[in-house]
Amino acid sequence: MNNKIVLITGATDGIGKITATELAKQGYHVIVHGRNEEKAQATVHEIKNKSGNTQVDYVLANLFSLPAVKKMVDEFKEKYHHLDILINNAGAVLDDTRREIDGIENTMALNVLAPFLLNQLLLPSLKQSSDGRIINMSSATHRQAKPDMDDLNLENVSSGQARYGISKLFVIWNSQHLATELQKQGINNITVNCSHPGAVATNFGQDSDNGFINNLIYKIALRFMPAPEKGAVTNIYLASSGDVKGVTGKFFNNKKQLEKPQDKEYTPEKEQQLWDYCMEIVAPYLK
Repeated sequence: MNNKIVLITGATDGIGKITATELAKQGYHVIVHGRNEEKAQATVHEIKNKSGNTQVDYVLANLFSLPAVKKMVDEFKEKYHHLDILINNAGAVLDDTRREIDGIENTMALNVLAPFLLNQLLLPSLKQSSDGRIINMSSATHRQAKPDMDDLNLENVSSGQARYGISKLFVIWNSQHLATELQKQGINNITVNCSHPGAVATNFGQDSDNGFINNLIYKIALRFMPAPEKGAVTNIYLASSGDVKGVTGKFFNNKKQLEKPQDKEYTPEKEQQLWDYCMEIVAPYLK
């Protein structure tokens, strides 16, 4: 066993659960995040049995709600004095029907603002680590994204799949920005990187209605794509490998390889605009 603590969001299913199990096998103290307490408890019990590691706990939050994110972090800090690895694994492609909670579009809330707020709130805990790592889950779908920077709450994006792609591009931009900010501040013991899991057979997208073609793609993925263990490979690598110690602001594909993200939509000004927007939204929870 080691004393390294890892918090993994969305870890009661799929890639997150596999990542949690494998890191528990390596001796990490694993904190599983979920929304449902009964399911979280069952997941912890299963991981303990599979790994032989008793240092497995859980935290609860609905990541669509920023107040719930803040509450979860407060509870985490009451129990744990430091954090070594934060894996922002939770995310979803949602229905074409646009929905909001507290005035924030749900895709942006879950995929962009929840990890943004978690990163900010947990920086003090990560600073206590000699090798703090933030891993933000992105996706190759960011390559199709065409964001309107005057519509960051995605008011005029009618497709759930399009909103998902935009959100995953924004994850990359925010990760790059945070990595740069930490370096500017002389904080060299925390790295920030993005991972792409690839297409694997999980329940991802199965409950969303995004039109016939997209629905069919997700059904085919569930039946014919590689096992979900393949999707966890890069997250496990970025969390545990000494090869990436000190590497920051990068995008890794599903084969643990550095890859250049799509930059056709990128400008430093857009990155800063997105960062400022996210910071304004989460500001009330940083006090």
